[in-house]
Amino acid sequence: MFLWRSLLVLLPLCCSGTVSADSFTNHPPRRPVPEPPAPERIEVIELPVPPVSQSDEPGSCTPEVNPRSTGCIGVNPHIRSGSFLPDNDHLIVTVTFTGAPAAPDPAHIYSGVQLIIVKTNGLTYSNGDPWRCVTCGMPEENRPEPDDVEWDYGQAFFDGSRALIGGKIFECRGALLSSESCTPDKMHIFPIWWEGSADASTFDGAIREPRLHPDGVHFGFSAMKQSGARLGQFGYFSRLIFNPSPPEGSPRYELVNVTRLYDPKSPGQISAKGQDLIFNAEEISIGEIRGFSGRGKEVTYVGAPTESCNIDAYAADLTTGKVRRLTSHPEYVDPLDISPDDQWTVILDTRGSDRQMFMAGVRGIPPVTDLITTSVCSSTRNNGRRRFFQPWLVDRYGDRGTYFGQQINAGGDGSPGSVNDPNWNAWADPKWSPDGTKIAYWQELVLPPACGGHNPLPCPESTADGGRVQRIMLATLLDRAPLSLEPVAEVSDLVPWGQRYDPEAEVPTRPQPGPGEYTLQGHHSGFAEVVLSAAGSGSDLTGVFVDYHDYSDDGVLVLNGVENATYDRLSATLQRVWLFSDLDSTGPVNSTKTTSSEGFTLEIDVLTNIFNANGTLETTIDGTVYKQPANRT
Repeated sequence: MFLWRSLLVLLPLCCSGTVSADSFTNHPPRRPVPEPPAPERIEVIELPVPPVSQSDEPGSCTPEVNPRSTGCIGVNPHIRSGSFLPDNDHLIVTVTFTGAPAAPDPAHIYSGVQLIIVKTNGLTYSNGDPWRCVTCGMPEENRPEPDDVEWDYGQAFFDGSRALIGGKIFECRGALLSSESCTPDKMHIFPIWWEGSADASTFDGAIREPRLHPDGVHFGFSAMKQSGARLGQFGYFSRLIFNPSPPEGSPRYELVNVTRLYDPKSPGQISAKGQDLIFNAEEISIGEIRGFSGRGKEVTYVGAPTESCNIDAYAADLTTGKVRRLTSHPEYVDPLDISPDDQWTVILDTRGSDRQMFMAGVRGIPPVTDLITTSVCSSTRNNGRRRFFQPWLVDRYGDRGTYFGQQINAGGDGSPGSVNDPNWNAWADPKWSPDGTKIAYWQELVLPPACGGHNPLPCPESTADGGRVQRIMLATLLDRAPLSLEPVAEVSDLVPWGQRYDPEAEVPTRPQPGPGEYTLQGHHSGFAEVVLSAAGSGSDLTGVFVDYHDYSDDGVLVLNGVENATYDRLSATLQRVWLFSDLDSTGPVNSTKTTSSEGFTLEIDVLTNIFNANGTLETTIDGTVYKQPANRT
């Protein structure tokens, strides 16, 4: 997205070590789970990409820069790595070529956004390059117009000849994408179409965050809906079919039997029953689809948080609706990929950066103020274009005790350009190889204005080839034997707990409690007095007041104190939240969450993610203090 590339989310250290605050722990698991896994050996290298031209001027990609005349990329080449091809030795990558000579020079075809296939096994193609461009020189009649969709989130079909890239299907007819017989004249690009209403009030919006189901015939995606000043989003599941002769336009793939991944019978994660407020963490609340489990039985997503301001990843069974919490660390997670055998998850997470600890570090706070603050809480994870993500490996049973996974790229020395240089940050999506022994991800170096100028972080110089600011990384899990798995069985079109999509029906509004005074009982003990308020005669909540009295959901951590939040939507994407907090949590870990006397006001756009606050909000965990970022950092 951004809308695909801005990673907008609209939401209703090592294996046995700790991260940041080595004293906080997770809630005890509900059922016995294995001991955390031991650390494993991981080798991380950078994969080769085309050489860099220092100029975008035509002809600047000279034989001196690329002796094979197979194209150059720029310093900011818009690299996007995708998934592995089925042979485990090739990776889908999109780049922007630049500096090509004019026609009739044969190298003129290496221009603009293109799909390349990169070898991951250290070998080269017959011309000596470790990559091949399969769309450079592609006939114009083989690609749809207009070509206005970002070429990102590349995902290979298991037939090896097709890939989903940025909401379109790329197909090499009669050849595998990894083969040298896959030439540009065999490449075709097909759009993806789904039925929408001409009435903007009922149209869910354009396809975004597309994800291919591992059975190769189903497709998940998200779509946004604006109603007045409110911007919302739902996830969808559908079957993908090819239509060679649609009533209008060129051949295309179509989404049929579309299901909105939303249960209209659900009261919501937080609901009201009389004067009682009910918190049910098991409710499905899909904000944005992130993909599917390795065997395809679950959809993964980021949704309504289980703990206040703690944005986590979840999986819901497509048949039963059973929800599985994949992560619980207080830091922010979003991009992820579950291993082909469903036993591991690779995540891109801010854990270790302390970016979110000032607001999410206190454990066990129910997400009551999040009725109005979730999108703001999630928007502090970035500083504009800069992400704070690093890749982590977490086992199937997730964060528990003092286990918060293993940082995949922890093995470097932290120096400029090293594999764990903190100024190189990961972007969506990480991807497993089909045999489960390798993980690919891509990174970008911090760029102005997230460094230099008003920002105290000096802008680093890139040590990558030609000074480029993006790179593709390959992690090899050295202790693992290759998996040998049967192909994923085709799943049903039917999602029993979902809502059949009707293009003429009104897009639903997620339920929430109305204004009023409520009592929220702790699942184990204590209670909280809650006051929900709305502006004027409206029903949209604009204020939440919570007073905790020995409140505990797990019988381990006990909350006392107050939180008060008010919310003002300045536009569909620009929001302002005022928060007053004076909370104490006692138990094995003692923590506080407090604001300055005038409270903490945060104004932030969910698209641009520039932190702009007045007042202070800080969390203290067993004496360790976590403060908010400085404005615009």
